[in-house]
Amino acid sequence: MRQMRRIKQMVSEEECRKVLREEKRAAFSVIGEEGYPYTVPVNFYYEEDDNCIYLHGAKTGHKTDAIQNCDKVCFTTWNQGFKREGGWEWNATSVVIFGRARIVQDKEIVADRLRKMAAKYYPSQDEVDREMNGPDINRVQMIAIEIDHMTGKLVNEK
Repeated sequence: MRQMRRIKQMVSEEECRKVLREEKRAAFSVIGEEGYPYTVPVNFYYEEDDNCIYLHGAKTGHKTDAIQNCDKVCFTTWNQGFKREGGWEWNATSVVIFGRARIVQDKEIVADRLRKMAAKYYPSQDEVDREMNGPDINRVQMIAIEIDHMTGKLVNEK
């Protein structure tokens, strides 16, 4: 994998992991039909113990077809950023991941990761439990991104 060109803006692996733990939105890119990139906004959960990103989605569609044709993917997220005192420009940390996506088949892992993902987004445990016990749960497909390469960068908009 290529090394980051603007090495002075590189952030540590721990800072990358912090962004992955805390942020809620990302862009997920696959190699789509006829070689065109296909990128969609996603919600995600980062499981540090197995160093994987988890997404959910429908069992059929463009994303699923693309993963079945080529498992190489890119995943990008960024934090809300900050302004330095006296400055006008935003400073945000972005994380770019290259990895391999796979459909998770193990029902126990699917249930565990969905529950953890729901806890990240839903306002209460009661709502997580209702969602996990609802009829739509059987239509969910879980995708795991096994991280091959990760870089993080502090972007200054100035």
